Amino acid sequence: MILEVALLDVKSGEESDFEAAFGHAQSIIESMGGYLGHELQRCLENPSRYILLVRWQKLCDHTVGFRGSREYLEWKRLLHHFYDPFPTVEHFEQVRLG
Repeated sequence: MILEVALLDVKSGEESDFEAAFGHAQSIIESMGGYLGHELQRCLENPSRYILLVRWQKLCDHTVGFRGSREYLEWKRLLHHFYDPFPTVEHFEQVRLG
């Protein structure tokens, strides 16, 4: 499993609109191949900052499958205008210890 971590800084004053738009947009990501689940969390210290955690089966499910899809264009239309600056997105895999 791959964990996508996106730090989302939303323009101040647009948090409610962003959350409503994300409510619509999440059905897009939920429909993608390799999608395992997601959560959106809001920062307590900085209420304009969110973290999006998306679990994917494989890295390419996100980087190729989702980002290369026509559905991604709708995702961008719904959400990308809220961000300033544009989000940092990184991918993580679990470290097996012992």
